[in-house]
Amino acid sequence: MSLVRRAVPEDAREVLRLRQVMIDSVSGGDAGTWHEESLPALRARLADPEGTFAAFVVDHSERPGALAALAVGTVEYRIGRETNPGGIVGFVFSVATDPGTRRRGYSRACVDALLAWFRERGARQIQLTASADARPLYESLGFEPKPDPLMELRL
Repeated sequence: MSLVRRAVPEDAREVLRLRQVMIDSVSGGDAGTWHEESLPALRARLADPEGTFAAFVVDHSERPGALAALAVGTVEYRIGRETNPGGIVGFVFSVATDPGTRRRGYSRACVDALLAWFRERGARQIQLTASADARPLYESLGFEPKPDPLMELRL
């Protein structure tokens, strides 16, 4: 039996807690009110197993109802190109492990499950941004660094 399972709507608060752990480790942040504001949309996404969003989690063995780790991603269509004619792209955007359960392979197991989910949906290109601490994990899975021309506009 696998430790990893697909997250369900009842996991939403814990998914947000671990996302905050990831945010804090990269840039720091303030949970403020955004967690409560995010819950309805997150629950709806977790309730749609056929959608373009998925979260894979490991339950915390010492705290019932808590999560030890997660990996979250989305699939989207972009116009095809030579290296990805079908245009299906996966994006990993939140991988985190509870500080008390690190170094047990939970994040790797969650990312492996997410990568399998991407393959099932036909994604031939997977993207992510990585902290310096997470880079070795992603490189061991075959991810390669790319020059990042990312720009952002907040509306």
